This record gives sequence, structure tokens and C-alpha cells, in this order.
Amino acid sequence: MAMIGMNIIGLFMVLMLLLISLIILFACKPWRYFSRFRSSSRFSSTFKVGDLQRPLISDDGNLIQGQTSEVTREYDLEGACYQNDGLLHSSLTEGRFYKQRLPSSSPHFSQGESFVLEVISEPSDNALVGQTLKLPAEKGSLAEVQTYDWQNNRNENLQYNLEKDRLINLSPRLVEDQRSWLFLEVIAGPAIGLQHAVNSTSSSKLPVKLGRVSPSDLALKDSEVSGKHAQITWNSTKFKWELVDMGSLNGTLVNSHSISHPDLGSRKWGNPVELASDDIITLGTTTKVYVRISSQNEFQIPFKIGVASDPMAMRRGGRKLPMEDVCHYKWPLPGANKFGLFCVCDGHGGSGAAQSAIKIIPEVLANILSDSLRKEKVLSKRDASDVLRDMFAKTEARLEEHQYEGCTATVLLVWKDNEENFFAQCANLGDSACVIQNKDLACLKRDLGGRYIQMTEDHRVVSLSERKRFQEAGLALRDGETRLFGINLARMLGDKFPKQQDSRFSAEPYISEPLRIDQSSKDVFAVLASDGLWDVVSPKKAVQLVLQMRDKERGRESSAEKIANGLLNEARAMRTKDNTSIIYLDFDTSL
Repeated sequence: MAMIGMNIIGLFMVLMLLLISLIILFACKPWRYFSRFRSSSRFSSTFKVGDLQRPLISDDGNLIQGQTSEVTREYDLEGACYQNDGLLHSSLTEGRFYKQRLPSSSPHFSQGESFVLEVISEPSDNALVGQTLKLPAEKGSLAEVQTYDWQNNRNENLQYNLEKDRLINLSPRLVEDQRSWLFLEVIAGPAIGLQHAVNSTSSSKLPVKLGRVSPSDLALKDSEVSGKHAQITWNSTKFKWELVDMGSLNGTLVNSHSISHPDLGSRKWGNPVELASDDIITLGTTTKVYVRISSQNEFQIPFKIGVASDPMAMRRGGRKLPMEDVCHYKWPLPGANKFGLFCVCDGHGGSGAAQSAIKIIPEVLANILSDSLRKEKVLSKRDASDVLRDMFAKTEARLEEHQYEGCTATVLLVWKDNEENFFAQCANLGDSACVIQNKDLACLKRDLGGRYIQMTEDHRVVSLSERKRFQEAGLALRDGETRLFGINLARMLGDKFPKQQDSRFSAEPYISEPLRIDQSSKDVFAVLASDGLWDVVSPKKAVQLVLQMRDKERGRESSAEKIANGLLNEARAMRTKDNTSIIYLDFDTSL
């Protein structure tokens, strides 16, 4: 019995061992490796989705180097491939074949699914998941073809990188060559004469906004213009200036064609349209803007300009004081690219004569200088006296309707010669004045000396020059007489009726001597202003104030505007009782 019991126990132990072996066999599934070995003989690989998340290493020494260089390309699931130099180097030096870790192909694969990806030397660009790529017929030729492809691709990549670097180096020059200048001028409407210039590389000044309210770059005081009417942008892709209506109420036209949204008044923006040189933009029905585009900086004003004005309405016991001053500057003049003007007019008896004169003067001056002979005469003689005298005579002739209104006029004409030196000459009627800082300047005909040059003459009835003129004509003033027909000026534009009644009135301007301003000149600036400034601030004090403010504002972009406003604040602090308008012109742009 003991022997039988021992046999039973031994049999039981053998059965247990067999059972455990079968369990281990089924658990390990060694036949999987035979399947993978068979698939590798066809040079294809089968991966489970979970296996795709880790690199696999094969020590198969039967693969030749040409095959290794091919399979070390990375293939994504859309069929794109590229060289991986680091892995290629490892496979060639260590003799190991690294299978790349592939991304999970699709969220639709379940954990137990697998797919086959057969790698060949020339994969199709349109390879998709599950698509089989055919092998070449002969393995022997695979190494040669793949080695050639790798060298060819490397050469192509090197050539591409060199070309890319060349284009990167050239790109700043290309952008600079494509720089464009935009010049806008209001040629009709309440804001006639207003100008704005900008270049396509000034990103901080773009887009250019056109509207009635701040912060419009072209502020148009026209009731038909919307607060934010339109804007102009630079299209860096097309290298074109484009205008778009910003949902204006009265619409925008380009050369009489509407560019507004079809549903006018809906406040919806229109589509951008390309602008060309000589286009006319109409905002509403009255304001027209002339467009000029150039690849050269012919519209940039070559000096700094600041303008400031104030009616000083509260300086006469709180009584309302209408604004009768008008300022205007224009560079360059149409048809005379080397000439520009700066003008201040101060009206009396109303603002009508000043408003008319400020429109007529630039037009007349441009017409005179459009004559090439007269323009060349100014450039050769360096003297524009005849041009300025003719301009005042023609302007006066066109003010016949202003019988009881008149205005002063101070015009500073600036031009540039072929050597880039500036010249300045002034003509005036009335008591608006202009001074130019004289540190490095010399008068062409005689050196006036001093720290500044007085470019104008005072034409008030009581001035010494006018009293002398009256005496020479045998029409001296009576004792205590300070006005003629209630007017304190003896020379002015307009006032046709008083001029008919008293021959002492005149429209003959005073014309200064021309000044040359060399390129190397420093601390050279001009101040034009109506009598609201000069009644309370002397020319000497004005120059001193400007010099102080220039040092304080040195290097700042808006320094000219701040200096003009600084002079205006000084007139306000000195309690001036008249309209005050100031144009500050700085010839030293290096500040």
C-alpha cells in the first residue's frame, strides 16, 4: 500500500508539472517570435499599437548598409519622409538597425490591433495607413539605389539651405527697395490745404486714418465727414496702398466710384481698394483728397515743423473772441519740388479775407514757379524777390470782393539748391512777423549780425517805417493819429473800400534779403507768428525760449510741436489779448 501511495503521489506531481508547463507555454506564446521572424525575412515589420510608443532594436547582422540607410528615414502616416542624420550615423558606425518610434496613427485602433508598414526605397507620397508599399524586385540593387538617394538628398538639402541663407540676407534689401511714400493733400472742402505724408515702413504711423475727430491723421473739419470715416493701409503682400471705408454715413469715393458698403449708413466697412498716384478721394460730397505715391522720399518735409494756435477767447473780460488767424504750410509746391512756403494770415473785420488769402497764395505761388524760366532764375540768382512781389500783387487782385475785410500776410519761401543747401526769403504785409535764429547764418548781401534776423517789417500806422513813407508822400499823420479809417495797419491784403478812400493804404510788401542755410548749420530755426505773440513776447525772448526748449526736447520726435506750444503758453501766461498763431520751423533735423 505504501508503494501504491508513493506512485500515486509521483503521478500527481508529474501531472502538476505538465499542467504548470502548459500554463507557462500558453502564457508566453513562443510561436509569436516564429511569426515575427518569418515576416522579417520579407523585410516588413508588424507592430502592435502599444509597441509603437517605444523604439525597437534589431541585431540582425544580415542587413547591409544600403538597407540601413533607407530604413533610418522617418515616415509619418501621411507619406512624408526626411533624413535623420543622427540615427543614420549610429547605424553605420555601430552596425545596429534602429527602428523608428512611430506616432499612434489613429484613435480608432484598439489595444490588440496591429498594422503592417513595409519600407521600400521609393515610397509613394500618398502613402496612407494600411497601404502596402511594394518592394523592388532585386535586393542587391536596393543598397546602391538607396545610397545614391541619400547622397542626392543631402546635396539638395545643402543647396536649399544655401539658397535660403542667401534669400534671408537679401530680404532686408528687397523690403527697402519696395518702400513707398504716400502723400495726401486736401484740395477741396473746409480743410483745404491740409497735408499728410507717410512711408510704408513707418508701422507706428499706419494705418493712416481720415476723419473728423481725433486721433485722425488727416483731421477734416467737415460736417459731412464721419468721426472715423476711412483709413489707408500698406499691403505688404501686394506692395500697394489700400483705402477702406470705415462705415461712414456719407460714403467714400475714389475717382467718383463708390467704395463704401452697399448698405450705406449701416456702419459696415467696405472692401479695400488699391490706390494709385493722382487718385482723388472724395469724403462725403465736399472734401476731396489728392493722392500721390512715389518710391522716393520726395514728399518728406526735410525739416521739423510745429504749429500752434489759440483764439485767446477769455482774455478780454470773458467776451467771445472769434478766431481770425489762419496758418498754412506746404512742402513741396506742386510743380516746384524744391520749393515750399510757410504762411500766417491775421484777419480783421472778420476772417473772410484771411481764409481767402491762405487759399490763393499757395496756388498763385505754385503757378509762378511752374514756369521753368522763372524757377531757374530764382535758383541761379538765389533771390526770389520778383516772385514774392508778383505773388502779393496777384493775390491782392483776387480779393476784390473783400471791401471791408482785410488781413496781414507773412510768407516765408524756402527752397533747396542742387547742393542740398537751403535758402529762405520772407515777404510780409501788416504786423505778423518772422524771425530766424542767426548763430551760423549770414545774409547773402550783408551780414546783419546779432543772434537773430528780423525777416519782416512792422506795418502798423504808428511804426517808424510807415510814418516815414507817409511823410515822403506828403501825407503825414496828424498829431495823435494812430489809425486810418479805424484800422491800425497801413499795409494789408483786402480792405478795398478804405484803400479807395485813402492813398496811404498799400498792398506793397516788404521783402527781406535771402538767407543761405548750409547743411552744416546748427541751431537754425524760424518762428512765424501773428501779433498775438509779438505783442507780449519780444523776438529776442522768443529766440531764447526756443533755445531752452530745444535743449530740453532734444531727440524727441514731437519736439517741434512742443516748442510751438511752449511759445503759445508763454503768450498765454503774458496775458495776450489777441488771437495767437505760431509756426515753428527747425532746419536742424539732427536733434
